[in-house]
Amino acid sequence: MTTKKINPNSKDYPRLLKEIYDPPTPLYVLGNLKPKNELMIAVVGSRKPTEYAKELIPKLIKGLVKHKFTIVSGLALGIDTLVHEETLKHGGKTIAVLGSGLKNIYPKANIDLARSILQKGGAILSEYSPTTEPRPYHFPKRNRIISGLSLGTVVIEAAKRSGSLITARMALEQNREVFAIPGSILSLNSKGTNQLIQEGAKLVTSVKDIIEEFK
Repeated sequence: MTTKKINPNSKDYPRLLKEIYDPPTPLYVLGNLKPKNELMIAVVGSRKPTEYAKELIPKLIKGLVKHKFTIVSGLALGIDTLVHEETLKHGGKTIAVLGSGLKNIYPKANIDLARSILQKGGAILSEYSPTTEPRPYHFPKRNRIISGLSLGTVVIEAAKRSGSLITARMALEQNREVFAIPGSILSLNSKGTNQLIQEGAKLVTSVKDIIEEFK
């Protein structure tokens, strides 16, 4: 599969991503990225999901796929992985945004998942040249692409200091919707999501709460 290199002035560049303050220039693409597909939503969360998250993800993703959303996430271990897997399981399209080059899939444990995303009509994206190694500072920066591609960002579980909260705040800066799944006040994994709700994120109790924002 050939890697495409596109810039904001290209007809193949996603319109929503082009609208953000600092769109990636260039954007490297593997797979099927449809520039006219604007029904995208980001779903992100903890690298160490609880059983609560594991139980709700299949229901949430099944509903989003049923309503023809393309699911965007970051291919990280934990919730990102579950989100991509459930999307494929339900016959949906998913996009993974990397903090490394496309020839350096990270984490390596998800190389097979990356292949499945491509084989089933999805795409893998990065603003880094194909052989770039993953670096810690790449990941907060790539989060603006996850939120920038999407109409909104859903945060499932997030601790008080979480990359998912960075994605949510970037979504707000980009004038996109932010949704949060409430959790136990006793759970460290829900501190961040409950805080987002306090700050004005839409509380999600079912997929209907997300869908109705885009009718």
